Amino acid sequence: MAVVALTGGIAAGKSTVSAVLQERGALVLDADVFAREAVSPGSPGLAAVVDRFGESVMDEDGSLNRAALGALVFGDAEAKADLEAIIHPLVRRLSAEAIRTATTHHPETVLVYDIPLLAEARDTDDFDVVVLVDAPALQRQARLESERGFSAEEASVRVLAQASDTQRRAIADVVIDASQSVEVTQKAAHELFDALVGVWPDRLDALPRLFPLSDT
Repeated sequence: MAVVALTGGIAAGKSTVSAVLQERGALVLDADVFAREAVSPGSPGLAAVVDRFGESVMDEDGSLNRAALGALVFGDAEAKADLEAIIHPLVRRLSAEAIRTATTHHPETVLVYDIPLLAEARDTDDFDVVVLVDAPALQRQARLESERGFSAEEASVRVLAQASDTQRRAIADVVIDASQSVEVTQKAAHELFDALVGVWPDRLDALPRLFPLSDT
């Protein structure tokens, strides 16, 4: 059972890489999807979140108000830790079930687990290869401001709430340099997929360390 973990800080370009891999034929499982499922209306996960953070984090339709929850959690280390203690075990269980199903029914397909918070929430031993989509923290903060409309303070809080660049690089087996244009990042993602197909599933240790492989 081979699984590639795809990770990266907020606004690094991970979604761009994930989209290319999926378009090329990889089976991509998304940790964010499992995180939403973990706190879906009526779920024990949502009940636990409301019990910890109060009714203000719920919408009238019984769903989680993510903006309200984010306002309580970002910048508050204790609140963030409490939320993670609720969500992360549920996501691990859901993802493990999905990975077992995927490998049973699609054993020859490149399997990618898109997990933004790998450095914060999971043991890398759960994966055969860790691919990091990498862009410096200051650049990611600037992207949040220019592309998503965050204020400088909001962008900084979100970047600092995650693992540092150094922490993510320390767990990476393969690095995609996403500090350049979207087109260069897409090129790197195509190269990564081709390389994965060439070594899947038994020779993943033969993957190159850095993508893109050549200058553009």
